[in-house]
Amino acid sequence: MFLVINLIVMMMLVLLVQENPEADRASIYHSVIINTSKEMMCFSDFPIPAHFPNYMHNSLIMDYFRMYADHFQLTKHIRFNTKVLQVKQRSDFSQSGQWDIETENKEGKKEKHIFDAVMICIGHHCQPNLPLHDFPGIDTFKGQFFHSRDYKTPEQWRDKKVVVIGIGNSGGDIAVELSKVTKQLYLSTRRGAWILNRVGDNGLPLDMLFNRAIELLKNVLPFNFFSGLVESQLNKRFDHTLYNLKPQHRLFSQHPTLNDELPNRILSGTVQVKPNVRRFQGSSVEFDDGSVVEDVDLVVFATGYRFSFPFLASQVLSVSDNKASLYKYVFPHELQRHTLAIIGLVQPLGAIMPVSEMQARWATRVFKGCAKLPSVVDMMKDIQCKKKTMAQRYVSSQRHTIQVDYISYMDEIAEQVGVRPSVLRLLLTDPRMGLNVLLGPCTPYQYRLQGPGKWAGAHQAILTQWERVAQPMQTRPCPAAEPHRSFLWPLMVSAAVVGVAFYINRNKLPTFLQDPTELLERIKVFMPAL
Repeated sequence: MFLVINLIVMMMLVLLVQENPEADRASIYHSVIINTSKEMMCFSDFPIPAHFPNYMHNSLIMDYFRMYADHFQLTKHIRFNTKVLQVKQRSDFSQSGQWDIETENKEGKKEKHIFDAVMICIGHHCQPNLPLHDFPGIDTFKGQFFHSRDYKTPEQWRDKKVVVIGIGNSGGDIAVELSKVTKQLYLSTRRGAWILNRVGDNGLPLDMLFNRAIELLKNVLPFNFFSGLVESQLNKRFDHTLYNLKPQHRLFSQHPTLNDELPNRILSGTVQVKPNVRRFQGSSVEFDDGSVVEDVDLVVFATGYRFSFPFLASQVLSVSDNKASLYKYVFPHELQRHTLAIIGLVQPLGAIMPVSEMQARWATRVFKGCAKLPSVVDMMKDIQCKKKTMAQRYVSSQRHTIQVDYISYMDEIAEQVGVRPSVLRLLLTDPRMGLNVLLGPCTPYQYRLQGPGKWAGAHQAILTQWERVAQPMQTRPCPAAEPHRSFLWPLMVSAAVVGVAFYINRNKLPTFLQDPTELLERIKVFMPAL
């Protein structure tokens, strides 16, 4: 019997749009729209309905989770409204691998259970990081301040002055939304950020434009060169230097910010970008450049999160400065029996749901003995290698301790499960599918084409993925463009014919110039019937 603490990593994020969020649980604001598109974020054997928008409101994500649970008849196996108080190894853990679990229901009744394995899926957005010690004078501030986790709606801040500290995804979203009602919104950022758009080339979802071929180029080309190529494209949308947003680090050295509206709000003056806050004094805020804003009513700290596992003994898994020692970010490497897995404790450059699903597929195979983990020494080498690689690439920050690239990490875990698609074999046996896997978006269905858990519908899901992208936008009959005849090719052919005729008869050119009709007759011989 397995215990899954919070069955679906993102489910609680969608559920908790409460005005007063519960302690140690994630929370979101009312207007949240997901920043990964539906085809990239769905579970690998259950496509999101075609009529759902590509970037969904949080309520639609909740609908999708319910559909998934109903389809696979999961609800009867889930005990809702139950808090896990303690997860502890049993006295015979070295032989049994079992765990003693203590829970508490909403009536306050406590129970004890024995489980064969545990998956912890609480994510990393539960405990807000509120570094007030870094902001001198905050205790004198006369306005209100809170963490972005506690923000819900903008109405009460109409005609007020607001400072948002932090330019991650939450900071950018909240700044944009508040700027539509506030007197003035100031967005404070210490490093700046590269801003990506949900809408990619030709209006397609941005994350569907990345594929295995691009991932290969990223791995082959020098890091700075590849970063520069993408940065130049971002600056074509808007110049990050002009907008006071350009950071000193490269694009792929920090988790990027997705925001479609921020440049427009800056351009219209409703958002002003400011450097880091130096100090607070009464109702005024002074920034590092010496500028001061008076009569500030609200400060929102969009300063990220910390993660920990308070129900778990520190000798099982310790966390320090947002760092935990986990093999491939899933398994504590020093346990005698590998019956504990941490699911979703990664920050992918892409969707979290398919990553969490892949981790869970691997974990269950390890629990059942269908897959084996390497020795403790080998696992530790992998952990140290990942830490070193991350330190070399990313800006030093507690935000950058669990970063992974979507395709490479999915392939890495899929290799452990035995479901990594073989592009070469597909190109040889099924060229159409092989090209879709290589040059198309790396949608989760690719990991159901073969191996354990193979899904018969994966092939068709891949071939129809672009149809599901287009369908929700087909809300108005739009006449197709009438075909028009292009004269470019006939002109090019005619020019070539004239050139050939002149070349063949170059010795008779003086004669032809005196009598052009003879030249025209000779050209007609070479002209195609148009």
